[in-house]
Amino acid sequence: MLQKNLLITFLLILLIGCSAIQKQSSHRNEYLLEEGWKFSRNDTTASYTEFDDSNWQDVTVPHDWAIYGPFSMSNDLQKVAITQNLEKEATLKTGRTGALPYVGVGWYRTSFDVDNYDKDKTVKILFDGAMSEAQVFVNGKKACFWPYGYNSFHCDISEYLNESGKNNTLAVRLENQPESSRWYPGAGLYRNVHIIVTGKIHIPVWGTHVTTPEVSDEQAKVVLVTKVENCNVNVTVSTDILDSNNQVVATGNSFQMNENVFTQEFQIKNPNLWSPENPSLYKAVTKVYDNKKQVDEYVTRFGVRTIELIADEGFFLNGKKRKFRGVCNHHDLGPLGAAVNKAAIRRQLTMLKDMGCDAIRTSHNMPAPELVELCDEMGFMMMLEPFDEWDIAKCKNGYHRFFNQWAEKDMVNMLHHFRNNPSVVMWSIGNEVPSQCRKEGFEVAKFLHDICKREDPTRPITCGMDQVLCVLKNGIANLLDVPGFNYRVHLYQQAYDTLSHKLVLGSETASTVSSRGIYKFPPEIAANVKHDDNQCSSYDLEYCWWSNLPDNDFAMADDHNWTIGQFVWTGFDYLGEPTPYDGSWPNHSSMFGIIDLASIPKDRYYLYRSQWNSNENTLHILPHWNWEGREGLVTPVFVYTNFKSAELFVNGKSYGVQHKNDSTLQNRYRLMWNNVVYEPGEVKVVAYDNNGIKKQEAVMRTAGKPARIVLTADRMVINADGNDLAYINVKVVDKDGNPCPIDSSLIKFSVNGAGTYKAAANGDPTCLDLFHLPQMHLFSGQLTAIVQAASNKGNLILSASADNMDGSHITIKVE
Repeated sequence: MLQKNLLITFLLILLIGCSAIQKQSSHRNEYLLEEGWKFSRNDTTASYTEFDDSNWQDVTVPHDWAIYGPFSMSNDLQKVAITQNLEKEATLKTGRTGALPYVGVGWYRTSFDVDNYDKDKTVKILFDGAMSEAQVFVNGKKACFWPYGYNSFHCDISEYLNESGKNNTLAVRLENQPESSRWYPGAGLYRNVHIIVTGKIHIPVWGTHVTTPEVSDEQAKVVLVTKVENCNVNVTVSTDILDSNNQVVATGNSFQMNENVFTQEFQIKNPNLWSPENPSLYKAVTKVYDNKKQVDEYVTRFGVRTIELIADEGFFLNGKKRKFRGVCNHHDLGPLGAAVNKAAIRRQLTMLKDMGCDAIRTSHNMPAPELVELCDEMGFMMMLEPFDEWDIAKCKNGYHRFFNQWAEKDMVNMLHHFRNNPSVVMWSIGNEVPSQCRKEGFEVAKFLHDICKREDPTRPITCGMDQVLCVLKNGIANLLDVPGFNYRVHLYQQAYDTLSHKLVLGSETASTVSSRGIYKFPPEIAANVKHDDNQCSSYDLEYCWWSNLPDNDFAMADDHNWTIGQFVWTGFDYLGEPTPYDGSWPNHSSMFGIIDLASIPKDRYYLYRSQWNSNENTLHILPHWNWEGREGLVTPVFVYTNFKSAELFVNGKSYGVQHKNDSTLQNRYRLMWNNVVYEPGEVKVVAYDNNGIKKQEAVMRTAGKPARIVLTADRMVINADGNDLAYINVKVVDKDGNPCPIDSSLIKFSVNGAGTYKAAANGDPTCLDLFHLPQMHLFSGQLTAIVQAASNKGNLILSASADNMDGSHITIKVE
């Protein structure tokens, strides 16, 4: 436990899931099962080899069966009891899980070969995730079962293979129960499936563990622990440590073993330390020998860095103090659903990086390995969180059904999978579990805490807790290395005064709600506001009954050394939980996001960017300036900027200079002109530095009638791998090129050349347009279309058209 002025240092380095690195060598072969799958929603006995699946649907894995819809308020209709203002009331949740048909049974079947198979080989199957209650059959025989849809799991299938290794039948039955989630979980084989072929003597899945018990600028001590299955006294291990340029920086052999475990120590001189600003990575290439003959090779990617928590002072990475500028994200990828795609994840992280975000909380489940891999590479710290439920239900058919039997297995898989990743700086053991305020809650928390410490003593442990007074009293908060509080900013000081840690983390903050491009008058700070159009105002002053505005969290971070940062709810809008309209159809996606479901930034993005991105200037004006019918009415103008002052002009008339000040929290972080009278024309803001010198200006104009479509891609060149994506912003402008911010035209798409149309989204939480169809209505004048590369090189051409305006096309190179 951290006492005042006591330093606890957590040191380590880590691997990126072997799935991303371990491909093929003469001693080990790993490949994905992507193509050639058959799929059916019929619940039949489809496990046996001779089953006729010829009439089933052809799909590619990863695959989310539910994202294709249709939306319906009857999909997973839930009745939920919520305590608000001390009154418990049951309410009907119409879009809680996205109003998509994820409930039910789905079967997947495929066949695969193991080349040069013989009885001296070991063959394992690894699922990065399967939603959910997966039953796996190989050649008609049940090979394994894993209930938790978010976790990775593997099993040895050697004994079930055909003697020739050819034409093996793989069948997977999945079932999602109704009322099993509080958000859209996805459905099916939504993450990758791997076949791993080795010799009998081999390093198992997640079979290495790297730590760095001593780190300085001059030298790092690296300890690599390697497990070898079917080991004998003649087995030895040799490892080379390579830097990011593939240069060998350390090497070592090991002849000592203890219960099939080899320990090696290395010294790296002048190590490149991993951080969000410098995500430097190493890899350990380990070779296994039996009687001096090589039998296996395994690559572990890791990074060198230190973590320190100092009472009253904060969180330190590599000896430098920093506060988490993090976001919470659910796992869906908007219009792509839960089906994992590395390009889509990279797109999200790129946008967050530009905002100044440096941390991700995987709320509230194990992440896809691709996310952790990219966080390692791009420089994001991570809090990995496995559970939204322990042994007491939040949902009728949630994880509590499996907790007692499966929690330790799930924890161990997660910890072994990701304990070598340098991006992972903290484990969370749960989120807002009902047992926080019960006596048995402490025992469960300690059970999970002890598993973390047993499997990985190098990282601190936290938990997302919303019942602050309970956990301060019953000892759960003191049990954890980092007390993580969800909201309840007004109780931070009491927690600091009470706890010996003298540190507080905002494990979940804000829950401000907004709809991109929608503004309500007059702008007022208010909780649980509902409007007739089922939207929330982008003046960013509306929040939930349990939460607060971003300004409160900014001030807490700025004013107190003992706060170590925050994870905002949420970075992106997600499918499900359409608060405050979770009982109002047709809402079916969240409004918490800083970025909307179409990956288009809301105004709030620029508020966070103005505080978090210290490398670039931010100057953003809101609202838009198309307000026919509001002529002569007061229409406040806000500016989000890192500059301390700015002057506002409307059609050349100055509304004066505003300075950030401490009169209110909003005045501290926003520039606001609350007396602006609307008249069509030009709005201009001029920003000044601390010396009153003009530094930057921004302009917006009232748009005329829509005249043409404008297409802008995030990337003009994508990879010809059959998976890569380009995100194309679609907006409508007038004849002078001014964006039309209230247009809702139906845009139709076609794709020619080296790729396909994948999906579209507009960010409207009430829109029932299906994502996969090649048409979508604009929302607040914009939407996003997504195209996918073919496996062959060439040009991909997306064309867009709409009634009463000029269409457009864009060419993406696929190479």
